[in-house]
Amino acid sequence: MILSSVVVSNPLNAQETTPPNIVLIVADDLGYGELGCYGQEKIRTPRLDQLAAEGIKLTNFYSGNAVCAPSRCCLMTGKHPGHAHVRDNGDPKIDPAIREELQLEFPGQFPLPTDEVTIAEYLKSAGYRTGAFGKWGLGHFGTTGDPNSQGFDLFYGFNCQRHAHNHYPKFLWRNRVKEVQPGNDRTLHGETYSQDQFVDEACAFIRQSVADDPSKPFFAYLPFAVPHLSIQVPNEELDAYDGVIEEEEYTHRGYLEHPRPRAGYAAMVTRMDTGIGQVVDVIDSLGLGENTLILFTSDNGPTYNRLGGSDSDYFESADGLKGLKGQLDEGGIRVPLIARQTGVVPAGRTSDWVGAWWDFLPTLADAAGVEVDPATIDGISFLPLLQGESNQPKHGFLYWESPGYSGQQAIRMGHWKAIRKGLARRPKKNATGPPAFALYDLANDRAETTDVSQQHPDVMKQILAIAEQQHVPSEQFPLRAID
Repeated sequence: MILSSVVVSNPLNAQETTPPNIVLIVADDLGYGELGCYGQEKIRTPRLDQLAAEGIKLTNFYSGNAVCAPSRCCLMTGKHPGHAHVRDNGDPKIDPAIREELQLEFPGQFPLPTDEVTIAEYLKSAGYRTGAFGKWGLGHFGTTGDPNSQGFDLFYGFNCQRHAHNHYPKFLWRNRVKEVQPGNDRTLHGETYSQDQFVDEACAFIRQSVADDPSKPFFAYLPFAVPHLSIQVPNEELDAYDGVIEEEEYTHRGYLEHPRPRAGYAAMVTRMDTGIGQVVDVIDSLGLGENTLILFTSDNGPTYNRLGGSDSDYFESADGLKGLKGQLDEGGIRVPLIARQTGVVPAGRTSDWVGAWWDFLPTLADAAGVEVDPATIDGISFLPLLQGESNQPKHGFLYWESPGYSGQQAIRMGHWKAIRKGLARRPKKNATGPPAFALYDLANDRAETTDVSQQHPDVMKQILAIAEQQHVPSEQFPLRAID
């Protein structure tokens, strides 16, 4: 979308600094408790732990939704799931002529519409070079969701989420051009590991941006495809876990079967951690640490039921929180957030500020000096928090909904968390209404074990009002029990 009303403030702000470069790194299906700095004891993540020590770590931060595509829509557009266009995964039909012209082998997901304004478009309006390296999942090439039509100068990676289910793909996309990946045939092993490709391409993009014009800021978006299944990783990373992680018999289902799935999963996370270290090292070696805001997060909670060999119980991936990927319980949506900008983000801090993925757009726009009409988004900027200021605004509430996994709504309001499920089907005859909300006091019950809704009718009244106000019905993604 062409921005005709975006206002770019003077690049020389009150601190007389130029707009920062921005690097936003997103893991895929990484649990809240899968990093050392968040309490993980089995998986090695030294570079992310170091990044947290050099910046800030948030403990009450949430993804956009409980599965990939709708979560990414919230991130890109600054809208919560009750207002976002994409609210679930799915494979829509694509014009056969476009499919034939571009030789599309995978379906792609529901596309962002033309009138949505993404983070990349806002930053591009402020003069940023924009590149994305990893998994898109918001519309195939040739649709309105094409990443090149949504603000990215360069896209390199998997456009379709289904394509990303194998980390040794036959090809990756460079914008609309397929690039063959040597030695790969979409089996368990290969010669060209896509995760390494994303890191290399992002580093090249950063170096080239500085070489072309060091005064022009860049936005590097790294939506990695790991540790999402299938479990695949180069042997040298896997071998480093020999004798460290024990395996056990299980019934395999879904995705490729790995002979050492627990070690393989841990190695995937560590390989990602190493790659993030490479990106940070490039930034620091170029002298950009003080003018580059680096953020790391995950798109939803960890995988369930040993699917594809994953084992979230063994790794305590959700850190004792209830629920996993697909569920709006805490374990399905509470995610890590680490941020570093040397000399700007004070080091060594931990914050319990409550925020969510729809806050990224206003935060990054704020950092870039771009004004965004607050009436068009649901997020608020948390730049004051990152910069150590005391005037950080708070959310009155956070709201989620999902038509998937039985149909769900969830609300966080202060220390209260309300959730209800079973909204995907229309109410049965003689039903008194849709399923009721359960209410949890996260201050004393972070694992959501005890429903206290009956004891707090005043809180439930506010919850019901928020649920009604924030849910804008979607014909494409209905909650049939209330629509």
